[in-house]
Amino acid sequence: MTFLEEIKRRRTFAIISHPDAGKTTLTEKLLLFGGAIHVAGAVKSNKIKKTATSDFMEIEKQRGISVATSVMGFEYDGYKVNILDTPGHQDFAEDTFRTLTAVDSVIIVIDAAKGVETQTRKLMEVCRMRSTPVIVFVNKMDRPCNDPFDTLDEIEKELRIKVRPLSWPIGNGEQFKGVYNLYENNLYIFKANKQTIEEGVAFGDISDQKLDTLIGDSAAATLREELELANGVYPEFDVDSYLRAEVAPVFFGSALNNFGVRELLHCFLRIAPSPQPSQAEGRMVRPEEEKFSGFVFKIHANMDPNHRNRIAFVKVCSGHFERNKAYHHVQLNKELKFSSPTAFMADKKSIIDEAFPGDIIGIPDSGNFKISDSLSEGEHLVFKGLPSFSPELFRYIENDDPMKSKQLAKGIDQLMDEGVAQLFVNQFNNRKIIGTVGALQFEVIQYRLLHEYQASCRYEPISLYKACWIESDDEAELEEFKKRKVQYMAKDKQGRDVFLAESNYMLQMAQEGFKHIRFHFTSEF
Repeated sequence: MTFLEEIKRRRTFAIISHPDAGKTTLTEKLLLFGGAIHVAGAVKSNKIKKTATSDFMEIEKQRGISVATSVMGFEYDGYKVNILDTPGHQDFAEDTFRTLTAVDSVIIVIDAAKGVETQTRKLMEVCRMRSTPVIVFVNKMDRPCNDPFDTLDEIEKELRIKVRPLSWPIGNGEQFKGVYNLYENNLYIFKANKQTIEEGVAFGDISDQKLDTLIGDSAAATLREELELANGVYPEFDVDSYLRAEVAPVFFGSALNNFGVRELLHCFLRIAPSPQPSQAEGRMVRPEEEKFSGFVFKIHANMDPNHRNRIAFVKVCSGHFERNKAYHHVQLNKELKFSSPTAFMADKKSIIDEAFPGDIIGIPDSGNFKISDSLSEGEHLVFKGLPSFSPELFRYIENDDPMKSKQLAKGIDQLMDEGVAQLFVNQFNNRKIIGTVGALQFEVIQYRLLHEYQASCRYEPISLYKACWIESDDEAELEEFKKRKVQYMAKDKQGRDVFLAESNYMLQMAQEGFKHIRFHFTSEF
C-alpha cells in the first residue's frame, strides 16, 4: 500500500458527550464491530463483571465514569480506525479540549430523553472554533424519549449547526421497533441484544407492502409519513457541507443494545475526513509531507502500575514514523530514538514498527516530554492549540505520611505532567498548591497518589480567585510587581511566574496599576 493510500484509509475521531449520555458504551460497541473485542463491557453493572475497555483505571471502574482520554485503534473494512474516548464530566474538560486538537472529526452522543446538555454545548463550541466536522448519535431510543423532529430542532438550536437525519427511528421506548437507514435505504428491526450484530432488510422503496408485514400497519404508515416530512424539511445530504462543519448528519439508536451503531459506523467511515493539516507556528503542516512530525497531546502516568511507566501520546501529523529512527525533540533541541513505540487498545499496548499521519502512538517517557512538545525530522515546529487553562479551584497539598515524602513528590510530579491539574509553589512560604478546573480532580489525584504511589496526602483550604501567568517587556516594572505582591507570587512546574489573585477586585487592581504587565489566562503565550 502506498504512503498516500495509508493516509486516506485512516479515520481519527473523538467521541464526546455530557456525562451518562452513553459515550463509553458506544465506544465499546464500535470496538465490537471492529472485532477489537469479543464481549462488550459494561460501564455500570452489578451483574456484568467485565468493565468497559476504555475505562481501564481503577477509579473509572468504581465510579462508572471516564476520568481520562483512552485511545483505541483497530482495522475494519479496509480502514484504520483510531477512536479517542474522552471524559464527559466537566471536571475533566481540559483533557477533552486537548484531545480535540488530535482528531479530524467528532461523534457527539446525545441522550434522547434528556436532549442537549450543558457539557455538550461547551464541547461543540470547541469543535466550531476549530471547524471540526461532527456527526450526532441520538442514543437510548429504547427508552421513552422526545419526538425525533423535536430532538432535531433542539440540536439545531442548542448546538447552532444545521442537521440532516441519515437514519430514522421507528417509535421509542417500549414501542421502539428499529431504525430506517436513509443513507443505505435499509431497515433494521430492533431486538434487544447487546452482543450480536443484526443484518438489515434492504428497501429500495418504502411503499413496499413487506414493510407493513415486518413492523405492522400503524408503524409502517407513521414511518412513511415521517420520512416524507423529513425529506421535505431537510435538504439532500451533502458530504462537502459536512466536511466544512456546516451540517451535522444525525443517527438514532441504542448503543447499549448495539442498535443503530452499524449504520453510524458504515456511514462514518465513508464520509469522515482522512487526516487533515495541522496548524504550527508559521505554517500549516500537511499529512502528505515526506518528513515526520507530531506533537504530544497527552501524558499518562502509571498505565502499567507494576513498572511505574509514563506514556506520551503523540499524534502523527505528517510523514512516516519508524521505530528506532532518531527524531528531533524541538523543545529540548536533541535527538531521541524510540525502541518501543506502541499502539493502543486503552491500557493494552503492542509495539509497532511504523505509523502514519492520523495515528496515535505511545512513547515510553522518562521525563523528556510535556504536553504540546513536538517531534520532527529536524524542522523547528511548534504546534498550536494545546494550552493549560487558568485553574478555578485551589488547595494546599500536604504530606500525610512523613515516611513517604519521596513517593509523594514523585507522584505529584508525574500526575501534574498529565496536564489535568497544575502545581504552583508559593514563593513566599514555599507551600505547594494544586489548581484544577473541577472539584472531582482533587479526589482523583488523592486516590491515585495512594493507590499508584502508596503516598497519602491531605488538602488544606486556600482562598484564591484565579491563577494567571504574567510577563512584561519592562523588567523593572515586573520586578516591582513581584516585590509588592510577594505573598501572591508562585512558580509553575516550568518555572514561570504566576500571580495568585485572591479576588476579581484584586486582579483588576493589579491590571490597572501595572499597565505594562501582560496577564495570561492560558499557558499558551
